[in-house]
Amino acid sequence: MMKLTLPELQKQLRSWKGCKLAMTANPVLGEGDHNSTIMFIGEAPGQKEDELGRPFVGAAGQFLNELLASIGLKREEVYISNVIKFRPPNNRDPTDEEKEQCMPWLKMEIAIIKPKVIVPLGRHALGHFFPNIGITKAHGKPQKLTDDITIFPIYHPAAALHNGNLRQSLIDDFQALKKFLENTNIHKRISSS
Repeated sequence: MMKLTLPELQKQLRSWKGCKLAMTANPVLGEGDHNSTIMFIGEAPGQKEDELGRPFVGAAGQFLNELLASIGLKREEVYISNVIKFRPPNNRDPTDEEKEQCMPWLKMEIAIIKPKVIVPLGRHALGHFFPNIGITKAHGKPQKLTDDITIFPIYHPAAALHNGNLRQSLIDDFQALKKFLENTNIHKRISSS
């Protein structure tokens, strides 16, 4: 069986109409290093992402870039995606049905990337992996998913834009992620700054 590539997946997503959101929004597949050991997963594209067809390019994406830089990583060195592949109207929370409909796309991305660490950004992304653990309790604490994959939940960068009190938690969690990556030798490109 031939292995699907990300460009092929992107092409298929463009013509997919299996979710009502696909009728009103542009498809947004993930982007970044296809060989990365780290994958960041957000909730859904926002307005800027919908316009540009790229994940995390709005205000939350700018903050994510800063957070990555704070631990010596560049956006191009990781893979970034979302649970939902189309923008919900008015940036509302995605429904369970929408998450379920879009989940095969995320699963295919994970199968192609084969990350060692998945960083769910926020409760919607975390809920896919651990539906019974809340982000408030889980953030900043690595959880084993399989022998090969660790889940490292962190608040969504947009949460800190709406609630300034979460900003320091995000910064602290990224420092904890850096330490985890260094201690496990998962990502050797982290600078020791």
